Amino acid sequence: MENYRNEKLEQYKNFLRGKSCAVLGIGVSNIPLIKFLLESGAIVTARDKKDLSALSENPALDIENLTKKGVRFVTGEEYLSDLSEQVIFKTPGLRTDVSEIVGARSRGAVITSEMEAFLSICPCRIIAVTGSDGKTTTTTLVAKILEKAGYTVHLGGNIGKPLLYETPCMRPSDFAVLELSSFQLHSIGFFENNPLPVPLGHFPDVAIVTNVSPNHLDWHTSYEEYADSKKAIFKNLACGGKLVTNAACEITEKFAKEAEKDGKKVCFFSAKVKTAGYFADDEAIYKNGEKLLLRADIKLPGAHNAENYMAAMAATEDFVSLDDVKAVASSFGGVEHRLEYTATIDGADYYNSSIDSSPSRTIAAVSSFSDVFRKKLVLIMGGYDKNIPYAPVGEPVCRMARAVFLCGATADKIEAAIKEAKNFDDTTEIFKFSDFKETIVAARKYAKSGDKVILTPASASFDLFKNFDERGKRFKSIVHELEN
Repeated sequence: MENYRNEKLEQYKNFLRGKSCAVLGIGVSNIPLIKFLLESGAIVTARDKKDLSALSENPALDIENLTKKGVRFVTGEEYLSDLSEQVIFKTPGLRTDVSEIVGARSRGAVITSEMEAFLSICPCRIIAVTGSDGKTTTTTLVAKILEKAGYTVHLGGNIGKPLLYETPCMRPSDFAVLELSSFQLHSIGFFENNPLPVPLGHFPDVAIVTNVSPNHLDWHTSYEEYADSKKAIFKNLACGGKLVTNAACEITEKFAKEAEKDGKKVCFFSAKVKTAGYFADDEAIYKNGEKLLLRADIKLPGAHNAENYMAAMAATEDFVSLDDVKAVASSFGGVEHRLEYTATIDGADYYNSSIDSSPSRTIAAVSSFSDVFRKKLVLIMGGYDKNIPYAPVGEPVCRMARAVFLCGATADKIEAAIKEAKNFDDTTEIFKFSDFKETIVAARKYAKSGDKVILTPASASFDLFKNFDERGKRFKSIVHELEN
């Protein structure tokens, strides 16, 4: 493979040469895209709603150098005005029905994205993961298991790094492991884009849908649209590919039936429903009734992580050995911000689960603790309101938590959900604060030895932070301050 030449990559770059290209949104994934376009000989305009002074705060974006190389910047509220470029690379967070996008398409522009371009020219096998919960841990597990088996793995999408710029280094024997959000999937294949030299083909080789529950309803027009966006991950499966999905989720069960009707292979997993695929109980993980992996040998706690392992095992079973899986299970301690142990203060353990940006994620986090810890959980919850229902968190929170400390825009909704739960009583206390640090300090004063203090917001972070990563890091910083 030393002399391998990616013909699709060369075709794509030749197509771009001399064409005017717009990059909409100058975020993490699109900065390498700008470099890729420049190296392909394209005429690049970078457009972003933020003004230049705000963009210049990003150390990865060298505006002065890019300007010297010919990049034109259009910024501010009117960044989409005069969208006249021939090829438009849309950021995932920009909807396909924005009037300027629709207008550009009607004038003959090609509308695509960094991810769609990568999927068109990727030379290696692809395992893609989506879902409302568990996709980052599952994606990470898939990558680690494949790496343990000796493969070269390229981790990207919503995790790792943007991969389009990395395609010259990829070989057919490698694996690309992708975490894909509903935003990314929503526009994949949305436009036919016949003018592209390498149209979007069949992908992935293995698709994983961990589950589907209400999320991002502040962006999607409905829950139905959000769920439908996930279908792109299995609609165009490669020949011989398969869909791995959750047997205990009504929507993913429908996905499976749809995939099977189209002649695609399906493998189920569940910690709730015994399936013909992978099943987990309190003791072990099984496949078709055969015991494969003891739960005690998995370093990550909780039924939800057993499900993440089953999804990863089903996705990689044709490429790795069970010993590779066991080696990862016994050593992998988890992904940052996902029930991440942070510190022990006066006998109480603190966990950062900032990734819990929806009620279903918080339910999974709370449920990962056994009944031994009933009424020993102290939860820190609340954040940005994505207009999703909070009623489901009430029962598990009341069952497991002795106290809930709330802040942020969703504080009142979460309080109502807890108080309206059938099992609510005075053994679950509720406290509300207006400041993030003040909330954590109050939880610290309240917690007793043996308690588990968990940041599990059940909400997005955009009211106070740029993202869950910044929120989680701030939580850890405050907790470490409180250690002293």
